Parts: sequence; C-alpha cells; structure tokens
Amino acid sequence: MSIFRIQGGIPLSGSVRVQGAKNSVLPILAATLLSTGTCVLHNCPRLTDVDHTLDILRHLGCKVVREGATVTVDASSPTGWAVPDSLMREMRSSVVFLGPILGRMGQAELTYPGGCELGPRPIDLHLAALRTLGAEIGEKNGRLHCGGKLAGADITLSLASVGATENAMLAAVMAQGRTTITNAAREPEIVDLQNFLCTLGAKVRGAGSSIIVIEGGTTLHGGEYTVMADRIVAATYLSAVAAAGGEGEVSGVDWRQLSTVTAVFSEAGCRVESTDHSIHIQAPERLRAVRPIRTAPYPGFPTDAQAVVMAALCKADGATVFAENMFDSRYRHVDELIRMGADIRVEGRVAVVCGVPRLFGARVRATDLRGGAALAVAGLGAEGETILSGLRHICRGYADLAGDLTALGAKMTLEEEIVTES
Repeated sequence: MSIFRIQGGIPLSGSVRVQGAKNSVLPILAATLLSTGTCVLHNCPRLTDVDHTLDILRHLGCKVVREGATVTVDASSPTGWAVPDSLMREMRSSVVFLGPILGRMGQAELTYPGGCELGPRPIDLHLAALRTLGAEIGEKNGRLHCGGKLAGADITLSLASVGATENAMLAAVMAQGRTTITNAAREPEIVDLQNFLCTLGAKVRGAGSSIIVIEGGTTLHGGEYTVMADRIVAATYLSAVAAAGGEGEVSGVDWRQLSTVTAVFSEAGCRVESTDHSIHIQAPERLRAVRPIRTAPYPGFPTDAQAVVMAALCKADGATVFAENMFDSRYRHVDELIRMGADIRVEGRVAVVCGVPRLFGARVRATDLRGGAALAVAGLGAEGETILSGLRHICRGYADLAGDLTALGAKMTLEEEIVTES
C-alpha cells in the first residue's frame, strides 16, 4: 500500500513550478477528437485521470503518444463511438466525451460517469444542452444512446455548469450554424478550451464571460498548444506554506485566477506578493481567522480550494466559517482533520473551524482528491509524523505531490507500506 510519510512542524522555504491543469487538460484532450489532423499538447500532467482520458481516445481509434509532459494525439481516423463502462466509471470528467463523439461520429454511446463521491452531480444539464442542438438521446440498460444531426441553437443553462458548458461548446463546434450559450461557466479552464479550439481553426468567442458564441461547421485541423497551469494545485501549495510556516514561491500560474484564495491568506496575516507568473507567500508565526468563506462559481472562491484552505486555518487564532455552496458532500476530510486535533463542527453545508494551538501527526486516509491534499497540508503543519493513505484519490489531480512539496522544503516521502495481518 502506498503512503505519504510526512514530518510536520518544519517551516517551508523553496519554490515550485505548477503542473498543467487537470480541469483544463481533460476537456482539451476530448476536444482533440474533433481534429482531422495531429494535436500536440504541452504541459500535460501525469495524472491517473489523464491516463484514463488517453485510454478512451485510444479506444475510439486515436493514436496517442506521450513523451514526458507532451502528448500527441492523431484523431484523423477515429473508428469508435462507444465508451465501455469500465472506462467511464474511472472519472467524472469522462462525460465530456459525449459532445465531441456525437459531433465527430454522428452518434455516441456511453454510461454514466464515475469520479469522487461529492454528492449528486447529475448530467441533466449536459443532455439538455445537446438536445437543444438537435441530439436525440435515449437510455437503455444504464447506457446513453445519442444520435441526430446537430444544428446551431440558443442554449440557456439553468446553472453555470463547467461540464455542461464544455460539452455544449464541443458539440456546437461540429453543429452547422451559430450557437449561443447563455449563463455559461466563466472559469479560466473554459477560456483555455476556447483558445485550444481556436488553435484548431474553430470560431469561438466569449469564454470568460457568461455568453459564448460558436460559429459551427468548420473542419478543424491539427495544432500545437500549451495547457494552462493548475490554479487549484497552486492553491494547495500556498496553503501548505501557510499551514507549516516559512515562505515559498509558486511559479507558472496567473495570480488573477487565484485572487480570492490569496485574499484569504492576506487577511489571515500572510504576506502575499504576485507577479505576472508567480506568487510569493510568507506566513506569520500564527495565522488569524478570516471572514466567512463561501464557495461559488468563478470568479468566486473555488470549491476545490475549500479543503486545503480549511486545513491551513485549523491552527488560526479565532474561528472561521466555511459555507460550501457547490456540493453536498464536500466535508469528508473533516473527520480526518479532527483525528489530528482540529476543532471543526459541521452542520449541513456550513463548517465552523475553531483554531487550536497545535495539530498532531496521525494516521489518516484520503477519501477524495482535494480532501486528500488537505490532509497533506495539515500534516505539514502538525507536530510529529503523519501517515497518509488513500493516495489513489490524490493521484487523480497531483502529478507529484510529495516531490513538489519537498521542493518547497517539506520533509515528505512516498513509500510502500507493508501491511501484515495480526
């Protein structure tokens, strides 16, 4: 069994460059299916979710080659339109293939996706958007069967869903005519997807605002593109420095995409300085509690950063209130933080974190991606040794968590633990 062994209580000092964004590279890889040529993608992190996405592309008949952080996809001659249940179950983001498969192949067949258990995340918005474009979608024996000729249309999303926005964009690129997506998600990853599609010759504009316009029906060629940096990974490393003390620099990331997170750390007493491509943070001897943190769609405070920031504030002077407005089950890390000595009370979507003088190393287990990263952050700020298991969740979103935190000065190793039966 793989574990992280973390020695806490050591102030950090160092710098690290942030990997490519998980939430950007997955839809971009799905978008390569729309290209009639070869796509070369740089800054592709080595994540299990990326590996599963590449497996889906190979299953559909694409030629895929990885060399380090560069992935080459030749989708000139795809042969399939169905994704087996074994691949769909591996991650939630697999549903983003629905739009491009349908748009490129004229039909698609897949099952409901898997991923972290964060409460109900229905794909109804995805299906409604595709139906507006003319897709005919039925369900039989747990599988979705999609067909129909796509045509441009006006899509209004009832919620600003990132996944539904991406699926609608990818399908609309192949639909004849103009598509307008209203109440579109505004996340930076949506902008990255638009920029990649435009690199292939698509006509897409408006990403980053609530209205996106696509002129569909253009044949897409190949292209070369560099994936944006992962703002949530950057938030994790800033949280690590805030939790452990010391100072550190996170580079390769746009600070504007993290302004709500850095504002929290500034309020907590950290000194935060940003340049165009880096963020430097210096932690005080003890953090102080901050005003209530409410997760919200971009440009609000990101739900994916809630857990790691909570871990950093467990030792703050005073109480901080968290309101989780995005998912029902996003406090699964709380029980493990309490095991380390944190004082956290949860009622529904609200968590009250009462700062304690110290945390203590313990044996803890990750139950989801961001919660697992939060436990690593807490371990760095705790006294003694923390053993963190459940790493398969963390590997979905962090290419080398131990290596990156070590670059920041942490004492943290990835080890194989031999479990013996008593």
